[in-house]
Amino acid sequence: MTNNHINIIFGENDLMIEDVIALSEQRAQPVLSGDAEFRNRIQNGADFLDRELREHGHIYGVTTGYGDSVSRRVPPELVAELPLHLSRFHGCGLGNILPADQARAVLAVRLASLCSGYSAVSVDLLDQLTGLLAHDITPLIPEEGSVGASGDLTPLSYVAAALIGERDVLYRGTQTTAKDALEQAGLTPLVLRPKEALAIMNGTAVMTALMCQAFVRAQYLCKLTSRITAMASIGLLGNPAHFDKRLFAAKPHPGQAQIAAWIENDLAHLGPDYEPARLQDRYSLRCAPHVIGVLADMMPTFRRTLEIELNSANDNPLLDVGENTILHGGHFYGGHIAFVADGMKTLVANLADLMDRQMALLVDTRFNHGLPSNLSGSGADRASINHGLKAVQIGASAWTAEALKQTMPASVFSRSTECHNQDKVSMGTIAARDCLRVLQLTEQVVAANLIAALQAIRLREKSGEITQAQLGPDLVRFIDQLKEDIGFIDEDQPLEATLRLVISRIQGRHWALYDGEVA
Repeated sequence: MTNNHINIIFGENDLMIEDVIALSEQRAQPVLSGDAEFRNRIQNGADFLDRELREHGHIYGVTTGYGDSVSRRVPPELVAELPLHLSRFHGCGLGNILPADQARAVLAVRLASLCSGYSAVSVDLLDQLTGLLAHDITPLIPEEGSVGASGDLTPLSYVAAALIGERDVLYRGTQTTAKDALEQAGLTPLVLRPKEALAIMNGTAVMTALMCQAFVRAQYLCKLTSRITAMASIGLLGNPAHFDKRLFAAKPHPGQAQIAAWIENDLAHLGPDYEPARLQDRYSLRCAPHVIGVLADMMPTFRRTLEIELNSANDNPLLDVGENTILHGGHFYGGHIAFVADGMKTLVANLADLMDRQMALLVDTRFNHGLPSNLSGSGADRASINHGLKAVQIGASAWTAEALKQTMPASVFSRSTECHNQDKVSMGTIAARDCLRVLQLTEQVVAANLIAALQAIRLREKSGEITQAQLGPDLVRFIDQLKEDIGFIDEDQPLEATLRLVISRIQGRHWALYDGEVA
């Protein structure tokens, strides 16, 4: 586990997406607020529930069955066992196990929500959730099985199970039982109070956590695809006038203008002697700010929606201690997150399409203005047997097609389930998983085009058509970093390892790009 001195305090201020990411990447440690007012608010919720149970004895999910089973009364002697049953019968997830960083994000998001004080959980539960994060105990959460309302019930049951010492977890990267992990960490299995399993499971934590990760990846792609567009423009002897700030003052979408400004800045050193090959470049260059800019302009909306959900009470029922009222509603419905996921994946897939079209121009002698076929750097005497980036471009086309295919919105595929109690559901978690898949595929296409654009610039430098002075200091610095990972492609060679390395750099947000954020 990474040692660090950054603390994220739960229970004092709202969390930002970056807080969730810092915790998921173990660049920060969680701390549950010791503020007396916060702890009293949490305790008052638990006390209110106990009082209601004693005085009225009829509370959904406490003295009743769950969902369509609400009409089934639970006798007092079985109330204590009911939360355990909820955590157990939902242990039916399938599919891939969420990676540890995603599981940590889930823990952070659920903890943030429960700290809002409406869920009638105990301080002990919040302490235990904090302890899982602090000691790097990550539940093994299958990614499939949620319809996104009544929340992420099945995947979050694996969080509930870890808290009470059931099922398997990763403890500092090693798989073991939850019971053993808690013991090694010096923690005691939690005994769930009435409603606590429901409070843990009946919310949007999984879809929200996944979309927090998607957000930072999309944010980075806005910058990286802008930088690659500048490199592709240089490689294709493109016209830098397409990114003139006066153009974007006439159509002033702020994100679009920011993208154009970044590209214009990267091309600012080409100088008066530079002669573009065409007066008007093809759309994948000329309209790049208009493609990337749609995502850039939507990012503030995506952020606002995600952070509202992240810091909201999204289980059911909620307890208003100030009004001594139990509120029955549907805040577990993940419609807002589903919309962000469906919207984001469409805009990200458009980046894949843009990068694929740029690469298609770069490798084709009919459109690349004098570059060798498939960007092969071999000498003339060996050109007949060398094929450069031909197969990588085929791969990029395949990855793009798959990304575009994944853009069908998941949120419109609601299915009536659970005896028609859950008869309209959000599919938010499926949408979030789709979004991450589109991001993965797009990052693969971006890696391919980055290799192609770098190769094109190397070839222009080798022929003397472009000098380092024309690239400017920012691009030269970036290209020098790329050269540490990406060799010049002269003789044919397997490029899988290079692609995987570049993709890992992209996903790790390895290169510092432009100042300022798209959000």
